[in-house]
Amino acid sequence: MGSRDRSATRIAALLRRWLIWTHRYVGIPLSPLFVLWFVSGVVMMYTGGMPELTPTARIEQRAALDLSRVRLTPAVAAERGRVPQPPARAKLLSAMGRPAYRFDGVTVFADTGERLLPLGPDEAREVAWRFTGAPASAITHERLVEEPDQWMLIAQQFLPAHKLRVSDGAGTELYVEQWTAEVAMVTTRRSRALAWIGAIPHWFYLPALRIDRPLWEAVIVWTSAVGCLIAVTGLLLGATQFRWRRARRSQPRVPYVGWLRWHYLTGVVFGLVTLTWVFSGMLSVQPFAWMTAGGLRVSPEAIGGGPPVLGDFPPIDRAAWERATVGREVKEVTLLRLDGEAHYEVRMSRIPVDSVDRNEHDRLVVAANTLKPRRGPLETETLLERLRAAQPTIPITEAIRLESYDSYYYVRGADRFPLPVIRIRFADPMRTWIYVDPAVNRLVHTVHRYSRLERWLFNGLHSLDFAFWYERRPLWDIGLIALMFGGLASTSIGLWLGIARIRRAFGRQ
Repeated sequence: MGSRDRSATRIAALLRRWLIWTHRYVGIPLSPLFVLWFVSGVVMMYTGGMPELTPTARIEQRAALDLSRVRLTPAVAAERGRVPQPPARAKLLSAMGRPAYRFDGVTVFADTGERLLPLGPDEAREVAWRFTGAPASAITHERLVEEPDQWMLIAQQFLPAHKLRVSDGAGTELYVEQWTAEVAMVTTRRSRALAWIGAIPHWFYLPALRIDRPLWEAVIVWTSAVGCLIAVTGLLLGATQFRWRRARRSQPRVPYVGWLRWHYLTGVVFGLVTLTWVFSGMLSVQPFAWMTAGGLRVSPEAIGGGPPVLGDFPPIDRAAWERATVGREVKEVTLLRLDGEAHYEVRMSRIPVDSVDRNEHDRLVVAANTLKPRRGPLETETLLERLRAAQPTIPITEAIRLESYDSYYYVRGADRFPLPVIRIRFADPMRTWIYVDPAVNRLVHTVHRYSRLERWLFNGLHSLDFAFWYERRPLWDIGLIALMFGGLASTSIGLWLGIARIRRAFGRQ
């Protein structure tokens, strides 16, 4: 053997020893985290993330509007409540058992024009009583939460909020916004327990860490990066330790026995998917600045929407409203300006229908002056004309009406995006796509070339939510659980081997 061959052999041996040392001694302290990620990932498949009160659930649980008590038009209520004009958003809803307008973040009662004052403990208990239906004696005010606690980490925008406990057997806890009298969060003993074995360990969602976002992101990125290193070294060892050429026929190709052999085999089979999960998990906090770049901005006015003109909305005629809603309970009314005219978007109580998206059966869009249904949704050609007039220098490459979700316009959960929707593709530098709800001329979603890439690098690699099997459940469930249990087996065996090595090391002392 020549000197060059001996040098190559020594380099290969050094590289192999480095791979073994790195995989072993970096993997030992991180293997418990891998096990935790896999176990909590299986839980999150069916529990989702942290407990939350979705907008649809909040509307459904809200008390019905008593339209007979609405004495003031939106313009008069805003004037009496000294609301800065014009508000970008305006709604009519029930607050503290009374009809009220919400102008941006300001709530003005529709019967007197008084502003809603910050809630005290007694008022918060009343809101909780109306929301849950539990006896007032069963509701206990705990404290005013001003800094995010464990269950308000994902709802910090609703603080300050009163925290209340309900003696209902389910361990219900509520958070009531101090300035709006809205229930911002509801948790139960069950939802909190599932979060502790699912989202909290998986996302490192602890207040001491999560409140300091730069620190939390750094922890996610660095632990994931080290996890990627472990996965890569394991895959390289899978290739380099395999005996591609055997000295004799009886020599096994895998040079390990016992648990180490099983760790090797499971690592070879499930190592690549483990690497993709760890890498995509790192991308969940968008560590690269280009992920947060913005696409083309389209104003609501360009679509035919825009802020409501309060003076265009007439006094409430309860009899006409009952005819328009067929006597159903009205939960929330959004004031809109569509095609230059005043309209209402009415959200009503649900009706029992078998539908993929029940929200469409709970929504009514009517003209404000007649309460007749809108003449028709926004047409694609009309939208194109408006967008070309607003953005004359930016070509439009596609305009299509979607009756089902595509790979970028979808939500996994109870609150789904509305359908149908109009998708417009622009030829701007960021290749922006916009999705417009034609029923209310509302821009509901925007993606660009980087966010589409992120969709595949994060959601695609992390959730494996590809349509070919996600839409054919339980095929997705079976496949994902099989992959997760394979990765869990590999990391659990690695953890066991690491503990055994540590025990041997201490036994020699």
